[in-house]
Amino acid sequence: MTSYESQPKDRLKRLEELTLADIEAIRLILRGDSVIDWHRLNFADDAEVRDFLIAQELQPDDPADAARMEAAKNEAIGYLRRQFEYPIPKPVERLTVPELMLLAAGRGHRQTCACTILKCMHIIHHLDGRELLFMLPLSDQEVFHIVEEKVYRVIGSMLAGGFPIIEFVGGRKNKDSLYTKLLSKQETTAAQIYDKLRFRIVTRSSDDIFPVIQYLTKKLFPFNYVVPGQSINSMFNFRGYCGANAHLSPMLADMQSTEADDFTPSDNTFSAESYRVLHFVVDMPVRLPRRLLERAPASAWPLGGVIFVICEFQLVDRETDTSNELGDASHAKYKERQKKAVMRRLHLGTREMRLPPPPPPKPVAPPAQRPPSIAPPPRKKKP
Repeated sequence: MTSYESQPKDRLKRLEELTLADIEAIRLILRGDSVIDWHRLNFADDAEVRDFLIAQELQPDDPADAARMEAAKNEAIGYLRRQFEYPIPKPVERLTVPELMLLAAGRGHRQTCACTILKCMHIIHHLDGRELLFMLPLSDQEVFHIVEEKVYRVIGSMLAGGFPIIEFVGGRKNKDSLYTKLLSKQETTAAQIYDKLRFRIVTRSSDDIFPVIQYLTKKLFPFNYVVPGQSINSMFNFRGYCGANAHLSPMLADMQSTEADDFTPSDNTFSAESYRVLHFVVDMPVRLPRRLLERAPASAWPLGGVIFVICEFQLVDRETDTSNELGDASHAKYKERQKKAVMRRLHLGTREMRLPPPPPPKPVAPPAQRPPSIAPPPRKKKP
């Protein structure tokens, strides 16, 4: 099998080849941040912009997609002017979307305008994709099948290309697992389940994880649609890891945030303290085939052909994966703790919380420290 380093076209980057744009995207994923809080893009050339648009399921050379991007841009500009009277220079307004993205990597007032427009376009494109999905007569199973086809195609090409992936597992959460998860959560609504579709990747070493994430953001999902607040990173201290690499360390000064990059802890009470994983949730853009778009009503045609589907990803290296299966960190122990909590909740609900605590016992002094009893003085006998 040909090694991934020798692939001239779709090869995996090495750590020493990652750009500032790559590292910023990886950092957002590890932290579970929102791209809306960014103040600058870091695309260095047309190739990075093109890769980003293709990850959005938009083909820059396709006339229909170009018109779709232009419509989203005009809607964003109209919104900013209607709601905020936001001043946008005419030269900025006339730029194409790829040109806006390159401008957003610069400095000055026009760069700020470009970023502001692109942030609004991000929301508009997402909302239109969500609305399109609601308007189509598609079952979850049909939608999941389309997503799985996309994921398996990309990961399959990585495996065939000799990328440093030693295990890949994908699948849908079965109904019993969904029931147990909802019963174990305070928010017992199906809307809170992010891992109905989940995919797990095990790499050869921890140094392969950043390059694999970078590749996935170019070929499978764009970094801007990682769901904020849903990332768990118990593997990498980002600043410490980058600071120890001669190529990545100088980029830290150009990062958009000065906040410390410690681990992003999990709030899952059933996970063991020794469990290590990189976990994040993506609202993945998926291009619908024409045969499904033909089911849409005419009112859905201006929304484009891209929908969004929530998926969970887990990445871990071989050594960490082996360690996770030892002792309390194992999946079997995790499920055991979860099931016990569910059964206790089903039996008792919140009664345990409502019952008043028993009164503390009264302190009793040890016998040697008890004060001597005081007897009344003896009565004098009458003569």
